[in-house]
Amino acid sequence: MQVSPLVRRLTAPNPGMMTGPGTNAYIVGKKALALIDPGPDDDSHLQAMLGAVGNRLRWILCTHTHKDHSPGARALKEATGAEVIGMAAPQHDNQDKEFAPDRAFAHNDVLDCGPFKLRAIHTPGHASNHLCYLLDREKMLFTGDHIMQGSTVVINPPDGDMVAYLKSLKSLLELDLARVAPGHGHPIETPHAEAQRLIEHRLAREQKVVDAFNIHNPATLDELVPIVYADVEPRLHQVARRSLYAHLLKLEHDGRVWLQGERWKLRT
Repeated sequence: MQVSPLVRRLTAPNPGMMTGPGTNAYIVGKKALALIDPGPDDDSHLQAMLGAVGNRLRWILCTHTHKDHSPGARALKEATGAEVIGMAAPQHDNQDKEFAPDRAFAHNDVLDCGPFKLRAIHTPGHASNHLCYLLDREKMLFTGDHIMQGSTVVINPPDGDMVAYLKSLKSLLELDLARVAPGHGHPIETPHAEAQRLIEHRLAREQKVVDAFNIHNPATLDELVPIVYADVEPRLHQVARRSLYAHLLKLEHDGRVWLQGERWKLRT
């Protein structure tokens, strides 16, 4: 799908509860090409990417190393010789631990692709090594899982961090953006409004956590989940439990709750 004059999108065949319609790979440029997020290790997706880039791929960029975003980089590099760029994987179970970037990027590092540039924006929260990439010519931000279309992202400690996530969302409000190209779903035309909406949503959820202590104080995670996520289908509560834990860790960081054994207690 042509997303803009410089950008095309391919979606991996990995739809699901956590991935929506699938993981988006973005091809940027017209001659020398960059590809953002090669997705899972899937042969049909590899062949689709190779068919789209031909012999013009020079750079493979990964937003982070969750297993639906970066594993495809190995086979794509082997087939094209393109340089792999990203941040090394943290040592957690849900990470692509074999990810080995040829060039490790940090915040504000720039990839000069000639007719266009891609600037890395470090956005920890969903993952500690999460990078968004800003396409200078179109003011388009490739957000991986930092912002998804149609859904909020799971913040899964210990690598996921709600304090860092909110700070990273606020940092986007300071960027000159025209559009967001998310890792899952369709482009978002109101980037600042979307970042602000997500901040407000997370803070509203945090308030639900605090209010839940009016029913149980102290409380276990399992006692809090159905109260805090009463608006979410019960089949999703095990996933929501991860983000609830991240909210509690943020409240602990803020000095508002503390952990007693397996129970959390609100300071009154």
